[in-house]
Amino acid sequence: MSRERERKGRPFVFSGASGAGKTTITRELMRRVPNLQFSVSSTTRPRREGERDGVDYDFLTREQFEHFVEQGDFVEYETVHGYLYGTRVSKVEPLLDAGVDVVFDLDVLGALSIRRLFRGAFLVYIDVLDREVLRRRLIQRHSEDEAEIRHRLQRYQMEKKKAAQFDRIVINDDLERAVAEVAGIIESVRSSTES
Repeated sequence: MSRERERKGRPFVFSGASGAGKTTITRELMRRVPNLQFSVSSTTRPRREGERDGVDYDFLTREQFEHFVEQGDFVEYETVHGYLYGTRVSKVEPLLDAGVDVVFDLDVLGALSIRRLFRGAFLVYIDVLDREVLRRRLIQRHSEDEAEIRHRLQRYQMEKKKAAQFDRIVINDDLERAVAEVAGIIESVRSSTES
């Protein structure tokens, strides 16, 4: 079965550098915009404090993840900062086929994979004003050590270059404004699809 066929629901994909705020923005969207379903990614990354299995991520062992890869159950998957992240076909396709708009919170390469596989995917790149803002946010999160922060900042240059391939770029310099802008984008895309 081709994944490129027309579906009733639309994928809305949010991406950006780690620390740019894409997860915070997508969580706010889920609260404010009706008729959206969040695509829970699978990962081999250890669970952070406060994260819930099946809600924040589908936490898998590397062996479980690789088993699903062998079964062909991933729309996309990538290695990011040494951990596997991916989106399972069996979790997403039924939602799109049922006419549900699905929100994805993915790294840049994963986002571009969704575009290749699902016609009509709309990609939004969440950015910050500059690299220093990103560095401060990563430090304030207290979830990465110094080596991991350096790695994420180095990756930012690659990610920023890929932003030109996205449908929209939203600067997250003010969370409320950024969420309102993204909600407006979804409303506009839905309206253009209906007309």
